[in-house]
Amino acid sequence: MAEPKKVKIMETVLRDGHQSLCATRMRYRQMEPMLASLDEIGYKALEAWGGATFDTCLRFLDEDPWERLDKLKANLKKTPIQMLLRGQNLLGYNHYSNDVVEKFVKCASKHGIGVFRIFDALNDVNNLRVAIKAALEAPEKPEVQGCLVYTISPVHGNDVFVKLAKELKDMGCHSICIKDMSGLLAPYIAYDLVTKLKAELGDTPVELHTHCTSGFGHATYIKAIEAGVDIIDCALSPFSCDTSQPCTETILAMFEGSKHEQVDIPAVVVNARDESKTLDRQALTPIAKHFLGVKKELIEEFGLKGYFDVNPNVLDFQIPGGMLSNLTNQLKEAGMEDKYQDLLDEMPRVRKDAGYPPLVTPSSQIVGTMATYNVAYGRYVAAPKEFKDLVRGKFGRTPVPVDRDFITNTLKIPADQIIEDCSVEDAKATTFEQFKAEIIDKGFLNPTDEDVLSYALFPQVAEEFFKKHYKPITAYKR
Repeated sequence: MAEPKKVKIMETVLRDGHQSLCATRMRYRQMEPMLASLDEIGYKALEAWGGATFDTCLRFLDEDPWERLDKLKANLKKTPIQMLLRGQNLLGYNHYSNDVVEKFVKCASKHGIGVFRIFDALNDVNNLRVAIKAALEAPEKPEVQGCLVYTISPVHGNDVFVKLAKELKDMGCHSICIKDMSGLLAPYIAYDLVTKLKAELGDTPVELHTHCTSGFGHATYIKAIEAGVDIIDCALSPFSCDTSQPCTETILAMFEGSKHEQVDIPAVVVNARDESKTLDRQALTPIAKHFLGVKKELIEEFGLKGYFDVNPNVLDFQIPGGMLSNLTNQLKEAGMEDKYQDLLDEMPRVRKDAGYPPLVTPSSQIVGTMATYNVAYGRYVAAPKEFKDLVRGKFGRTPVPVDRDFITNTLKIPADQIIEDCSVEDAKATTFEQFKAEIIDKGFLNPTDEDVLSYALFPQVAEEFFKKHYKPITAYKR
């Protein structure tokens, strides 16, 4: 028998697990009791920052995201902290100037990010260059991981993703992640894609991130492991499955074997710090018990659904797991719960009109909002500015060029506003020093670099946060 393949796990309970099932509402105090225990498990990394956590900290939880990162780092001494970064978008919904991107990456690395997972919603590598270069140059030497944003469309196939992976490796990425944010990657397609990536990338580690939204999740991981994937993303049981990642404990049990049956198992899930050891499933039981309690608290406090049915129709509407959780909440608040299926039906039509962008933040929110407008007011009677920006090229090149007649006649966008090279527009974006001057003009005279970055990403939300936590004029904490 061949030596079993050694596979590592990246744990998402501190970020994507609760983002997918509980609208990113987990507070730091709810994480802290289990951080030391999580640190001992032997995960390849713990995803705990980035994605929607930054916005949610400021907007809903009254937490400073930079302070949260400092506390996480103080308690996670052995396991790298991973973050999700949206290239030139950082964690916001616009493109930022190069110096803002560089400053953000530098600060995040300084505060303790050990793995930067960097992606672009359109898979446009031009939107990744600045962030990847900044992370590679960080003195703390974090791992820099480039993403293939997986999607299904007439113009997306495995060979397209292999070509993108080679570009990311040539840009200096230490590892490559297949980011399947909507659970679209079918098991046998995964086997083919991972096989091709391993053949092309050599020793470069390949990681797979998926969701269980369509029901594929665990089966997709099995076939990917058979094909040679190096790392898989999983969530502890209370925050797993449904629209989240496959369950950590279940994956471990799959590859433990049996005390009663002698069977050949092709892989073993190893401790990332000592590959001679396997991960201990029993050690996860008390941690999972704690987070089950946290989930119940979040559902009760925020009136969340918390659980989602498997929906194979995601293969058509392609909404990411985290967005499904937030979208359900938003429809409920707007009194439009009965329009949920109409909205899901409209999503693929809007996506086709927009040039088949992969649906991941911010494109998923942009397409989702446009679909909501269409359901509420009629098709393209009104269009949000962000949707117009997407189709006119402000966020980069869409996989298929958007029809000019749709841009100029249906959406009434003047032809001279169509952008061929978004990097030219990025150069016109507000600089770090300009954001700093804005904060000072508002009466906060001593902002830290971190304060300026928070303001740059979410100006109104950050300003309200500053008013609560800083003295006017000095910006010193009370």
